[in-house]
Amino acid sequence: MNDAHDKTALFSYRALDEDGSEVRTILQQVYEALKDKGYNPFGQIVGYLMSGDPTFITSHRNARSLIAQLDRDVILEELVKHYLKKG
Repeated sequence: MNDAHDKTALFSYRALDEDGSEVRTILQQVYEALKDKGYNPFGQIVGYLMSGDPTFITSHRNARSLIAQLDRDVILEELVKHYLKKG
């Protein structure tokens, strides 16, 4: 049986930088801006990553504009790499 659900899809995109430093820098700035405003930074960033809704990110310290520079899939890959300690 050759079911379409048996095949693995490939995902590709254009990363901003090889070592992920730009992603880390922006996430740190967004984290600090959310913290400054009294939000739970982890919850807000997860909300943004899950929904794509930029209103989860404060405009304080230009955080919303900063995170909009990154594709969400690039952010997710960097988070997974860091969590699994790869790359």
